[in-house]
Amino acid sequence: MRIDKYLKVSRLIKRRTVAKDVCVGEKISINGRIVKPSAEVKPGDQVILEMASHVVEVKVLATPNSVKANEAHTLYELIRDERKTESY
Repeated sequence: MRIDKYLKVSRLIKRRTVAKDVCVGEKISINGRIVKPSAEVKPGDQVILEMASHVVEVKVLATPNSVKANEAHTLYELIRDERKTESY
């Protein structure tokens, strides 16, 4: 499954266009490699999302084409979820 679609289906990012923009901005990596929106993701991969003030690292558990909102959290295992702090 494409990473931009996976981020939307798993509800890590709310919209696919936003997921695509984040990928184009080089803020998504799979297994330590910066990826484009079309990069394939599969179970077992580690995905890191770097947002403006937030870093989320997850392990992919499943990649179905669709899932109910209340089951989206079952598609990944949360490894790290931290807020970045500004240092002056």
